[in-house]
Amino acid sequence: MLIRPMEPADADAVLRIYQAGLDTGHASFEVTAPAWATFDAARLPEHRLVTVDDDGAVVGWVAVSAVSSRLVYAGVVEHSVYVDPTASGKGVARSLLAALIASTEAAGVWTIQSGVFPENASSLALHRRAGFRTIGTRERVGRHHGRWRDVILLERRSPAII
Repeated sequence: MLIRPMEPADADAVLRIYQAGLDTGHASFEVTAPAWATFDAARLPEHRLVTVDDDGAVVGWVAVSAVSSRLVYAGVVEHSVYVDPTASGKGVARSLLAALIASTEAAGVWTIQSGVFPENASSLALHRRAGFRTIGTRERVGRHHGRWRDVILLERRSPAII
């Protein structure tokens, strides 16, 4: 498998993988993947990566969004990582997260954060292995499929920058 920068030509695969994650009900408050233009506008172009398999098919992606337009938060991003269900358990997410950490640290990003549903045990374990720590639980922060959901806020502070 190869990790490379995400390209516009990856749009269909990226959005298909995103939708598959949303369909689990444990990946995001979103229920439908956005159009590519919306996805593209919401994520920083310099930290978008995909994993492609030996046949060249995209099997996972990671991307970040700025948490604020305020200059003081310029080194803080929120990330998402999604893997095609057919590639689950093969280290794709772990590799993507490691590549993202290297990319963001090289750019001076000092904090990567994410919100994860408590039921998403595999995502929580992945993030802990990658050096993320739990900041806290945002209780009943939003409604999803008609019920209130908690979100565990995770962060990874870069030891290379701080």
